[in-house]
Formats: sequence, C-alpha cells, structure tokens
Amino acid sequence: MLDITRLRLLRAVVATGSIRTTATQLGYTPSAVSQQLAALQRETGLRLIERVGRGICPTAAGHTLAAEAESLFETLTRIDGVVSDLRAGRMGSLSIGYFGSAGTTWLPPVVAALRTEFPDLRIDLRITEFDLGGPEPDIDLFVEHAHPDRTAGRAIRRLIADPYFAVVPKDDPLASKDKVPLAELAGSRWVDNDVKQGPCREVLLNACAEAGFSPEFAVETHDYRTAISFVTTGIGITVLPKLGIGTLPDGLVTVPVVAPTPVRHISVAVRAAVAQHPAARRAVELLERSAAAQETVATG
Repeated sequence: MLDITRLRLLRAVVATGSIRTTATQLGYTPSAVSQQLAALQRETGLRLIERVGRGICPTAAGHTLAAEAESLFETLTRIDGVVSDLRAGRMGSLSIGYFGSAGTTWLPPVVAALRTEFPDLRIDLRITEFDLGGPEPDIDLFVEHAHPDRTAGRAIRRLIADPYFAVVPKDDPLASKDKVPLAELAGSRWVDNDVKQGPCREVLLNACAEAGFSPEFAVETHDYRTAISFVTTGIGITVLPKLGIGTLPDGLVTVPVVAPTPVRHISVAVRAAVAQHPAARRAVELLERSAAAQETVATG
C-alpha cells in the first residue's frame, strides 16, 4: 500500500509546481519534501518529478498519480470529519476555503460569530490559495480569474474589487503624491510579494504590461508582510492589494496606483448542497458585511 503522506505531498507539489512553496504551506522543510518524493518514486518504481534548471516539473506519471489520488483524499477527509463529529458529539460541519489576506482580515470575526450562533457546528478552515488539490470546500473565498473552474455548479457572489497601492518610505518622493500613475514606478526597484504563479501577482504584472514596462525586482519574497518589511530597509517599493496591507510599520505610507489601477476581484463560491444551510447563509452574510466595511475604508 502506498504511503498516504507521500501521496499528499506529491499532490501538493503537482498543484504548486514548487517543492519550496509546498514545504512552506504544509509545514515541512524543502529537504524533507524532496526525501519523501524520492521515497515515493522508489515505492512506485516510477519517475514522478524531474529537475528542470533550478526548479522541478512533474512527469506525466506524477500528474496521473496525483489526479487519481484525489478521490482517496476526499474520502479520507470526509471520514476524518465524521469521526471527529462522533467523538465530540457534534452534528454538522461547514468547510471554508480562503487565501492569506482575506483569511487574516475577514475570517476571525466571521468564525467567532458562527461559533456563537451555531455552537454545535464544526468549522473546517482550509487555505486554498495555492489550490493544493484538497476536497472542494463548502464556502470558498477566491480571486475570481485565478480559479475559473470553481464556478461550475456553485453559486458565486462578488464581494469586493480590491485595488492595489504602492507601499513606499515616507522620505520617498512618491510619498507626497495623492496618487501615482503606474508607469512612474517603472524606474523604481521593486520588492516582489507573491509566488511566481500567484494570481494576485498576475493581476499586477498584467497592469504593468499595459503601462508599458516590466518591474525590476530587487528582492523576491512570497508574502505581503515580508515584502513590507523589506520596504522599511529602503531596498525598494512594493505594490499590493489594499486588503493585504494591514497595519504598516512606522516610516511607510501607501499611495494609490492609477493609469491603470490594478484590481483583483474577490468572490465567494457556495456549494449547491449547502447553499440553504443556515450556517452557510449566515457565513456568506458575514463575509459580505466584512467586504462592505473594507470597501468603505478603501473609498473613504
């Protein structure tokens, strides 16, 4: 019998295209992920991953095995949920998928309200930002264009249009502007803030291409908070969605980006099977309220 943990890691690596990203998201070291994949290759007698330059690429066999394992993990997740519910005497569950900045800003008050109003409900939170191939959540927060497959058979509601802002030091000449055309940032050094295939990064790069340039990245990081920390050193600027900014360190300010303004559209998808569940309807209501509050802050 194949090792379940190794299969799970293979599925995640196939989904992300990166051993390092998989390790970060699942709490492993890159070397541990590589060792487990090597063991799975020995176990199966198949070549599942190939080295390409500095990165990796799943083989056809790797893609096939990861896809065939999907139903197994869906079943295991469902059984785990049933066991947990039976052990705790709970009835019913609700899974919510999310990505980093929406989870940080919106989910804590939403989950707190659901726990108060539905004390016997089991709430399962799953980060789906990198589409790691897990089972489809009941409610899924996502950036619209990034996962077009999530619209099939699901009720979709747009929550917010989230514009991008430049984060710059207070002593930067850009800091005194009410807004800055994106093309004026072409000569600046940038701090990257997302994985290379990240959907939110794609929104930004498409806008830069429309403005006629490609950013010069002085540092590449994979999350907003780390990128903002690098801006405090003066090494460059970063451009990110309003929802991802949070509380800035002293010495930094934000400037709206225009001409064009990069905008990511955040939506929530609800599985048809749970659309009328009181807890699911309440969760969507709370998310819409959080999004409306965020939009008021952004425009006010």
